[in-house]
Amino acid sequence: MAGRVAGKLALITGAAQGLGAQAATTLAREGARVLCTDINGDGAQATADAINEELGADTAFAMTHDVTEPDQWDAAIAMADDKLGGLSILLNNAGIGVRGNIETCTLEEWRRGFAINVDGPFLGCQKALKLMKDNQPGSIINISSIAGLIASDTMPGYNASKAAVWMLTKSVALYCAKMGWNIRCNSIHPTFVDTPILDGIGKNAGLDKEVVMGKLARQIPLGRVGKPQEIANGVLYLASDESSFMTAAELRLDGGISAM
Repeated sequence: MAGRVAGKLALITGAAQGLGAQAATTLAREGARVLCTDINGDGAQATADAINEELGADTAFAMTHDVTEPDQWDAAIAMADDKLGGLSILLNNAGIGVRGNIETCTLEEWRRGFAINVDGPFLGCQKALKLMKDNQPGSIINISSIAGLIASDTMPGYNASKAAVWMLTKSVALYCAKMGWNIRCNSIHPTFVDTPILDGIGKNAGLDKEVVMGKLARQIPLGRVGKPQEIANGVLYLASDESSFMTAAELRLDGGISAM
């Protein structure tokens, strides 16, 4: 199959909806075979089914996957080896918001945020490398956030966890380079994107989604929130050999907000 990532083999976490589902679909449309994982196994399967219906059987596979559990990462890597025949792209996308300012954020919420947002990518990078070494060139892509680069007084847990992903990315990239492997590692830093997460923000605040979208858009120089496909386009670039000289870097897809 022709495409920008033709012949590549990808594992995408958090693929049941939002950015993960869009990225999995985009990579598959550009020639990759994909394993969609999510703690919502039915949602991951729905993403894979939709890809296979569009592009043909055995383009996509799915499994239930809690990214905080090492043994479930072992199972995901084994499934990638079995169903895809290897692994050359890892997209660590699974993540959650962490509510509360420094006085109201509970230790339980802080720890849960770090478990999913940081432990997940750490385990993914660690477990995937053994398979990716046999499928070079490889690309690890970690979804951080613009909140990992610029701070807010309302979200210390989210700021800290996404900043950790940013620095983890650089360390992994330097390690792979030092080992002489053609495996790159980069992070993507979106601002607000129109995904189901924004629906939750509106419900928690007692506001309609349209009102929330307007409030968020006014904070962004381009005057609107991002679209899932715009983030998926960044994933596609980093997954492809077009970005072969890019590693230990951060791709800001933030509508200009970090320049303010």
